[in-house]
Amino acid sequence: MDPISGLSAPASPMVQRAHHRFWPKRLPLSITLPETSLWDNLETSARRYPHKAALVFFGRMLSYAELVHKAERLAAYLKHLGVEKGDRVVLNMQNCPQLVIAHFAILRANAVVVPVNPMNKAQELAHYITDPGARVAITTSDLAAELARASDALAPGQGLAHLVVTQFTDAFDAQVAGDNAPPAAWTDWLLTPHALPALQGGQVHGWDEALSHTLLLPELSVGPTDLAILPYTSGTTGLPKGCMHRHSSIMHNAMAGGLWGNGSAENVVLAVVPMFHITGMVSMMHTSIRSAATLILMPRWDRELAGRLISRWQVTHWTNIPTMVIDLLASPNFASFDLSTLVYIGGGGAAMPQAVAQRLLEQYGLRYIEGYGLTETAAPSHSNPPDHPKQQCLGIPFMSTDARVIDPDTLAEMPVGQQGEIIMHGPEVFQGYWKRPDATAEAFITLEGKSFFRSGDLGHVDEDGYFFLTDRLKRMINASGFKVWPAEVEALMFSHPAIQEACIIATQDSYRGESVKAVVVLRASHQSSVSEQDIIDWCREHMAVYKVPRVVQFVAALPKSGSGKVMWRLLQESEGK
Repeated sequence: MDPISGLSAPASPMVQRAHHRFWPKRLPLSITLPETSLWDNLETSARRYPHKAALVFFGRMLSYAELVHKAERLAAYLKHLGVEKGDRVVLNMQNCPQLVIAHFAILRANAVVVPVNPMNKAQELAHYITDPGARVAITTSDLAAELARASDALAPGQGLAHLVVTQFTDAFDAQVAGDNAPPAAWTDWLLTPHALPALQGGQVHGWDEALSHTLLLPELSVGPTDLAILPYTSGTTGLPKGCMHRHSSIMHNAMAGGLWGNGSAENVVLAVVPMFHITGMVSMMHTSIRSAATLILMPRWDRELAGRLISRWQVTHWTNIPTMVIDLLASPNFASFDLSTLVYIGGGGAAMPQAVAQRLLEQYGLRYIEGYGLTETAAPSHSNPPDHPKQQCLGIPFMSTDARVIDPDTLAEMPVGQQGEIIMHGPEVFQGYWKRPDATAEAFITLEGKSFFRSGDLGHVDEDGYFFLTDRLKRMINASGFKVWPAEVEALMFSHPAIQEACIIATQDSYRGESVKAVVVLRASHQSSVSEQDIIDWCREHMAVYKVPRVVQFVAALPKSGSGKVMWRLLQESEGK
């Protein structure tokens, strides 16, 4: 802070590197962050554009003024339930207006959002309650029973004290028709009222009840250095770890994302990438809210609905995963969709096939902008410059970011074209793993006086400074952009009474890129009574569907090293990956 002018010091100048030759000329290399909370972004947009549509859900529009009003009502109710500054609140939902309302309500209550994948089952959900010490959760009625089961199975005092539940129809007209109508296959899921579950040792609250009270709002007391979001990421061993993100790290990528993609209040964003995931949460929700853009919400992917919504609402920006684009282009009704208003299309999670990218360029003049990031880096740490993208490429280090490729053993920076581990330093990097100082220490190194996060991904840099992913140090499967950590799936599978040992590897999938394969040793007592399909069906009941093995192979024994460790790399190599 300058003591004379009172202004914050500008961002530190960036050392010139090869990729700066392709940097968008309209943009600075780094940005100066405001000293405000994420709530301020919503409040400011609502003050400037009170009557503008913030959210559209199956045809029903919610203005920015209404969004702030509902978020404040819920924030006051959370305070009434005992939520204090820094408390962690579980948010378990598909994309819908209630997710956005609840997300910002938690922030307005000075609390911390714990976003949870709604595909998780009770056995998985228990960890997201106990590890952050959450006593309050907000969810939709279709997921409430599973969350209650997870809480009820915990020891007294460890479960939820309060569960706030909303129906999808709290946010849209069940009689909606035409282009805005949900697919027929979603009717039961979206429209059928679900009874509120009982919660042992706690209370269940309906959405209308929570928003109907006029209660006193807590004073807004959080700022840039306070914890804001605690998303969980799995790893090579053990249970998922919480990534501590301050308001400032999310703020950086919300600001930078808006600048990078020409964000403005005129943007219309198709929000189908899940907003419980860091990419959807930051690159779509926070970026759009800060710009006062309009979000067209989709709770799940459906190519026909996506095509209709892009056409009906004249969508300008679409962040996605490549399989969505491939699926939309394959629709028999594709010729009837109007994609002419799109000015930005891009995403990550998997490489966009060259042929599909070329079709987008030739038919619509759209360059598919690929990016790269992790939960630990608030989504993008790299992105392709819109005017100079390279296909099947991670892009260049994002605004305010220094990224390198190093030898993972010696930590020396690798020459152009040679493979090493990708590391990043920047304001979007998280503060460390929740209650895991050991894992935090392992995740960072100091280079040239700066702290760099070790991604665990292997890549190289070309002569222009663009980064390319080549392999992974960490053991991970990428199924249509969803990260599957074998150790987590194996731990769940070991609770099956017929499984003696299991090893999870990746298998080739023409659509998803990679799928999950389980190599299983059965107990002698079950070898004649359990089939591959039995194992798959059991997995569907006990874990999120994207983690479920698509292929199960029974073997007499798993290959092991002299120390008794399962040689998963040998199994992976024999699979041809």
